[in-house]
Amino acid sequence: MRTNINILIVDDHPFIIEAYKNAIKGYVTTDHTFTITQANDCKSGYDTITNPETDAFDIAFFDISMPSYAEKNILSGEDLALLIKEYMPNAKIILLTMHTELLKISTIVRDIDPSGLIIKNDLTFDELLIAFDKILKGENYYSQTVVKLISQIPFDHSEIDSFDKQILYHLSKGTKPKDIPSFVPLSLNAVEKRKAKLKAILNLSGSTDIDLIAEARLKGLL
Repeated sequence: MRTNINILIVDDHPFIIEAYKNAIKGYVTTDHTFTITQANDCKSGYDTITNPETDAFDIAFFDISMPSYAEKNILSGEDLALLIKEYMPNAKIILLTMHTELLKISTIVRDIDPSGLIIKNDLTFDELLIAFDKILKGENYYSQTVVKLISQIPFDHSEIDSFDKQILYHLSKGTKPKDIPSFVPLSLNAVEKRKAKLKAILNLSGSTDIDLIAEARLKGLL
């Protein structure tokens, strides 16, 4: 039996919404069906997320820059991402932006930790399909410009918390990622997202867990 994936798309550009929908429709799978809800600004996004009759979303696409909803202090797609994490903590968040400032990107990664982060200038139909496929499979996806920017972020121990250090410790002891939730109070998805974040912080995107442990030792994290 197919599993239905409930998707939210919030963007103030109709052609971008159609691009997302076409990519989702073009994603051929025998395991899933897709239900898509769309909104076109911060207010309609807020109303959708906070409506008690709204079924929880599995995946949510947010444009960063959209007409704000000042009355509720929802000023951007970032605020909607934080809101959906509060109301629907299991939703996988994909953020799209024109911003390429290092501080902006590093702040998004630190504060929101999205499953996907794509610079719009990197966006193609194929790129969107690849991102959607990876995120549907529980992986993270950062577009090429994001990866380059993250590699420039100065290493800062303050970005790595106790859960991250516990994950590194258990990996270093040979614990398989799927077994880490038995030792750390996090879901497997959260563990994988934190691993991806650690690799990004340490400039190891695309590397193995062995590489991650080796670099963590060099940085004094183990």
